[in-house]
Amino acid sequence: MALAALARLGAATLSTDAVVHQLYGDPEVRDEVVARWGPDVAPAGAVDRAAVARRAFAAPAERDWLEGLLWPLVGARVAAWREVEAARTPPPRALVVETPLLFEAGLEGLYDATLVILADEDVRAERAAARGHSAVDERTTRQLSQDEKAARADHVVRNDRDLHALELELADVLEKLSPRS
Repeated sequence: MALAALARLGAATLSTDAVVHQLYGDPEVRDEVVARWGPDVAPAGAVDRAAVARRAFAAPAERDWLEGLLWPLVGARVAAWREVEAARTPPPRALVVETPLLFEAGLEGLYDATLVILADEDVRAERAAARGHSAVDERTTRQLSQDEKAARADHVVRNDRDLHALELELADVLEKLSPRS
């Protein structure tokens, strides 16, 4: 919701979750995942993200292995995207990369500014389930608390009200981030 709102407000946007989904379609990535966890994680040749999540969140070593496989590939795709978007004429209002584990992975230094979108825990859980994320509790334990993320972020926006309120707050953040002419 927030990423789409930022795009409507003139930012170029990229979701690292979407990049991971694309990577699962890469035969090399699929083959690595199958070699690690067996053919049932890629029935009919397509990676089953829920099956991968069950394996990855079963033990820290398994999650670490998956992150070691995916994160360098995601980083390369983000860097290429940023290069293309920054060269556009006219340039977008901002380049926004949605990175769910930004602080947990220590990646915040790669960006000029950080923005955390907060919502009540029950709203977050409901939205994650609606997106088809399984193992929500396991994922949540991997994440910093919302208070910790807010303390580390340059900008904080609430996303548990209506869309209009969200867009007003995001427009304010974009105004602060936009270069002055």
